[in-house]
Amino acid sequence: MNDSLQKPLAGDVDYGVHGQGYARQRRADPRIAEYVHRALGSARTVLNIGAGAGSYEPQDRHVLAIEPSAAMRAQRPPHLAPAIHGVAEELPLDDRSVDASMALITVHQWRNYEKGLNEMRRVTRGPIIVMTFDGDVLNRFWLADYAPQMIAVESRRFPKVERICRILGGKAEVQTIPVPIDCTDGFNEAFYARPEQFLDSAVRRSQSAWSFVDAETQKKFAETLRADLESGAWDRRYGQWRTKPSYDGSLRLVVSHAEGR
Repeated sequence: MNDSLQKPLAGDVDYGVHGQGYARQRRADPRIAEYVHRALGSARTVLNIGAGAGSYEPQDRHVLAIEPSAAMRAQRPPHLAPAIHGVAEELPLDDRSVDASMALITVHQWRNYEKGLNEMRRVTRGPIIVMTFDGDVLNRFWLADYAPQMIAVESRRFPKVERICRILGGKAEVQTIPVPIDCTDGFNEAFYARPEQFLDSAVRRSQSAWSFVDAETQKKFAETLRADLESGAWDRRYGQWRTKPSYDGSLRLVVSHAEGR
């Protein structure tokens, strides 16, 4: 087995290699965006850490985006402000210098997520928003039966939601975000009702966990899934997933307010 499957993984994807196409495949879903923008409340200045190509950034507020990958910064559309090169663990900001901060599907990529979360609390006056996945429930998704290696990697990469809340401190609320059936943000569970999408290598390349699955295993996965779709075996076993208007899976939004602020 690949050594990368033997230990928890974090900050381990080279987006210069694996990040091409993110802006196209990982487009913000407006229904998910509503949860993020509502959580920002009345904040006028927003720090976006691990900003990537700019998904979910509000356009009616002043956003300061920080992103360590040049490949991801280059994919930001022209209507968004350029992102600053930087990392969560060493934010180049003064204490309590922004109204709100957000980190969306990124904490699992940080070299030291505890230090990064503490940095968010240091620089933020108001709400801190962390969108992540709950690794403890990923195996409820039918994909776990077809790609157990990938799901195992994902389960270990994401920090415990409870741990995120404890580090941020204050008053924290955890929301389960329903994934709509036609979700435009191409993470794994976005295709819960569209299994055919996983046969597209471009879709898998935009989901970082697949970078830890070797080419031969991915090939066998695609062959097995394609055969089951063509024979009807997938629909006989999982066809009910196609009728779910949304899926309450592992997508979580942590909203934290520091006490006394």
